[in-house]
Amino acid sequence: MTDNKKNESSEKQVSEAGLADVVACNSGISLIDGQAGQLLYRGYDAVELARHSTFEEVAYLLWYGRLPGLSEFEAFLDGFTGSMRLPVETVMIMRMFPHVATPMEILRTAVSSMGHWDPDSGVTRLDALMRKAQRITERMPLIISSYQRLRNGMEPIEPRSNSGIAMNFLYTLTGKEPDPVMVRAMDSALILHADHELNASTFTARVVAATLTDIYSCITSAIAALKGPLHGGANAEVMNMLDAIGDPARADSWVKQRLSEKKKIPGFGHRVYRCEDPRATALRETARKITTMTGNTRYFEIAEEVEKTMLANTKVFPNVDFFSGTLYNAMGIPSELFTPIFAISRVVGWTAHILEQLKNNRLIRPTANYVGPSLTPYVDISARS
Repeated sequence: MTDNKKNESSEKQVSEAGLADVVACNSGISLIDGQAGQLLYRGYDAVELARHSTFEEVAYLLWYGRLPGLSEFEAFLDGFTGSMRLPVETVMIMRMFPHVATPMEILRTAVSSMGHWDPDSGVTRLDALMRKAQRITERMPLIISSYQRLRNGMEPIEPRSNSGIAMNFLYTLTGKEPDPVMVRAMDSALILHADHELNASTFTARVVAATLTDIYSCITSAIAALKGPLHGGANAEVMNMLDAIGDPARADSWVKQRLSEKKKIPGFGHRVYRCEDPRATALRETARKITTMTGNTRYFEIAEEVEKTMLANTKVFPNVDFFSGTLYNAMGIPSELFTPIFAISRVVGWTAHILEQLKNNRLIRPTANYVGPSLTPYVDISARS
């Protein structure tokens, strides 16, 4: 290979690292305008939906491509909340897990197990796929809340019928009737995390769906991708940072020290947005409201000081993870559940993308730019030096 060809190969490899800017498919689900700082779900502003809609209505929008009428939505909710129960067998499996298992490990395995007892198992018609998408979406929160109770020596709680996902997640997690303001805050957070185009876990779900495997396998693979620290988990890292800072007065010096050491500040920067992530803007408002209501303002105050220092010194903006951790913390949710909550929300996006992939399916099979050695003759092991 000539030097010129080597350089061309290296340049190509660098330009496509992480598939940055590579258009992998046509999609009508979400649009990210990184320059304007806008996120649209099926043409609707995600921030506006977070302020006025519900998670269930957004699920309908992502799955069906439009907002429902009143009678349609009522029928949808009847079916949506009607099977909000975990299979007994899945709960039995969860009782066998070691208490040291992480919630994301539990979620991955429990979701996979549910496919065995789905009444539509093996049925690939669109109506069956929609029912399975609903069952997975409404049961994932119960997996997390049930296991959290089991690992703390408490029994799982049955969800309330005719209540939404946000309310039932908080109720089955704590065993107490949640404050409507808290439910609304959770609903808003779930909406803001529902979809974000071809992120790592969503792309994983589409690649797996393209093989025509079952939807439970697709979601299990997406959960596995989200479990990785470079995708999910950043909001928990933000809380670790805020803990390390400890006091708003220390934020400026702490951040400047990290920057001088060329270390990353969790919760800042994004591959797509070149301005503030609109989801961060909305979550800042919600986090301020909830922290003020609960009196648990310390982490939010530290976060505000961190943000001021970052903007003054780097012009790098906060992303969706920066304020979600302070919000969940103020709601009394432990940090190990932050990434599972991300999954509880993003599953409606994953399933929407799976359904879209299957409508016009083609196996996703990219090629690699080979940079290994050229043809090398085989030498018997006895003759090798």
